[in-house]
Amino acid sequence: MNFRVLIFDDEPAIRQLLWSLFDARGYEVFTFPSPATCPLCETEICPCPLAEACADVILSDVNMPVKSGIDFIEEQIAKGCKCRFLALMSGNFSAHDEERAASLGIKLFKKPFPLGEIIQWLDSVEKNIDPNRKLSNWHLNKP
Repeated sequence: MNFRVLIFDDEPAIRQLLWSLFDARGYEVFTFPSPATCPLCETEICPCPLAEACADVILSDVNMPVKSGIDFIEEQIAKGCKCRFLALMSGNFSAHDEERAASLGIKLFKKPFPLGEIIQWLDSVEKNIDPNRKLSNWHLNKP
């Protein structure tokens, strides 16, 4: 089964490191320096068809220019995003960020994180991804 991940981080080295990790696990990987550069951020409602999701996993830094990762994830959830496995990473989570993430069931990774933490989480996540789920082709749609 092929998996898909969306990664958001304004640090190119972190995007590359995470791209390499997910690619080695067989994921289709999309990376963005900010949620504002992702086409999913431009819509009022989730662009994915009803029975499809944009990705299996969304992993985002919290503190980024233009839009924070937690704001992006909250907006996606409010739009009806069907991605089930959401995680945030930061070197400096505020108590408010931690409360917001906990209320939404978002996994937190404190930077600098050992890759083993993410790998362990992915081992668990991958066991819980429905092999019959469908992924949207949102990335192929041109405005």
